[in-house]
Amino acid sequence: MDIVTEHTDEITQVKVPLPFPLRWVNAYLVRGSLGYTVIDPGLHTPDAEALWLQVLQERGIGFEHIEQIVLTHHHPDHYGMAGWFQERTGAPVLLSETGYAQVQLLWGPEQPMSERLLTLFARHGFPEAGLAEMTKHMVSFVDLVSPQPQVTLLREGPVRLGNRVYEAIETPGHAAGHLVFYDAEAEVIFCGDHVLPQISPNVSFLPQVEENPLGEYLRSLQEIGRLQVKMAYPGHREPWAGFGARTEELVRHHHERLALMEDQLSAPLSAYEVCRATFGDRLSVHQMRFALSETIAHLILLEAEGRIQQVDPAAELVHYVAISR
Repeated sequence: MDIVTEHTDEITQVKVPLPFPLRWVNAYLVRGSLGYTVIDPGLHTPDAEALWLQVLQERGIGFEHIEQIVLTHHHPDHYGMAGWFQERTGAPVLLSETGYAQVQLLWGPEQPMSERLLTLFARHGFPEAGLAEMTKHMVSFVDLVSPQPQVTLLREGPVRLGNRVYEAIETPGHAAGHLVFYDAEAEVIFCGDHVLPQISPNVSFLPQVEENPLGEYLRSLQEIGRLQVKMAYPGHREPWAGFGARTEELVRHHHERLALMEDQLSAPLSAYEVCRATFGDRLSVHQMRFALSETIAHLILLEAEGRIQQVDPAAELVHYVAISR
């Protein structure tokens, strides 16, 4: 596997290691006359530090040559190294306003999102015996995103990456405030985790963030799929052509998943039970966090479409059942 790939004179892909099944996250160096833009520098680990030092040294890039760090979204495998880079370069870190709000919820002084998620999971049937391990797992990410950078808010509209002007487009679903960067002239897109080849991006429900994240994701896929794209640079796996076709595949995938879950609810089940029926019962705590959050996102959309309902909305433990037609 090539760790570093120069796709054009301006765009270099760097595979930053991850201690997860995904194995790596794609960062990108975009060269311009004023220096380099780093897109999504990766999770902060010793291995990631060592890789970046090697990559920069081999290419004769000093920290003073880093112009800016630009983030598609706030997830730790993309955001985590931003503060490390900023400490060494003094460069601004650009992130959407909604993404920065998520940073505060997840890794701010009180980490309120951790408690909200644990409460949500308990209501949806996650075993009480597993809550302590889930808490430990969520707290463990604080070190992987430290030090925290000073963030410059990035809004939709023109943004310069290297020598070219891209359009920052908000694409909700995988992450609140997720941005893709599209160059209409070159027909190139940095799509973060919104659209991935071969694998389906996780779409999680987070309490008090988005009411219907899967609904937003499907709408966004249909809109973004209309763009003319010759080459897409994703957050995971390899850059690829066929971006529009992939957005259609992802829409079909989620409609199939919705139908599967609706069929499972011929009798009342909790979201945790639906999750195990859909994703299996051999998930790590890391995988379960995302699988259960995604299951809840699907059930919320099914309920919004009038296909399922809660058995007793006032009950302490939530169960869903399909509505007979």
